[in-house]
Amino acid sequence: MIYDECETKIGMLRFVFDEMSGVLQRIVLTDEQWDALCAGNAMRKSHATGKPLREQMQAYLGGERQQFDIAFELNGTPFQREAWQALHDIPYGKTQSYTEIAASIGRPKAVRAVGHANAVNPLPIIIPCHRVIGKNNKLTGYAGGMDMKKQLLEIEGAEI
Repeated sequence: MIYDECETKIGMLRFVFDEMSGVLQRIVLTDEQWDALCAGNAMRKSHATGKPLREQMQAYLGGERQQFDIAFELNGTPFQREAWQALHDIPYGKTQSYTEIAASIGRPKAVRAVGHANAVNPLPIIIPCHRVIGKNNKLTGYAGGMDMKKQLLEIEGAEI
């Protein structure tokens, strides 16, 4: 696997790209996630491959960019891809509940499944699972931790 990393104001972010195509496959938010991914995988660092994403991520985190223009590949079940598309469609600076996401994909009873899809989202920030909150408007879990989720929502100016 090819990877690059970027020190940011929300912490170290690591980006994993397909070896052959250079297409983004995963964003890793924590050292624990990184260690688990690296176990048994050959990793090769490439600043050239990661440069466009590093630049766009820094602009996003600086409040200068609202969307990403990066080729990516999502590997998941049809339901997960449907839920991730719904996450991708949440506007910058807005939030939605798990219940609202489930309803938006025509599966109002699939709230827990939406939560699971959120939890295994391979491209946090780009597929903005940080914009999903509890139906009581409270922050809920995030793979990068609650502080990171709050920081991302504050960067976007979301009401939390």
